[in-house]
Amino acid sequence: MYWVYVLDCPDKSWYIGYTSNLKKRLIEHQSGYGSETTKKKNGWKLIYCEGYLDIQDAKGREVFLKSGSGRKFLKRQLGNYLS
Repeated sequence: MYWVYVLDCPDKSWYIGYTSNLKKRLIEHQSGYGSETTKKKNGWKLIYCEGYLDIQDAKGREVFLKSGSGRKFLKRQLGNYLS
């Protein structure tokens, strides 16, 4: 299973990524061993995830969520959380 996920930082920035091991990846981000983006800030928390059976589907969804249309989708999807 592959996971596309969105992390939120206390400064309201987001990180969007994909992984085959969500629990391990979250620990990496929260402990400073994640991506270059998440290493620079603390307090990341998971606010959204989707599961996929195929890695190409997960990669495609990650690309979409990082686009303008994808961010609009996330803002609608997470409307209650963001308000």
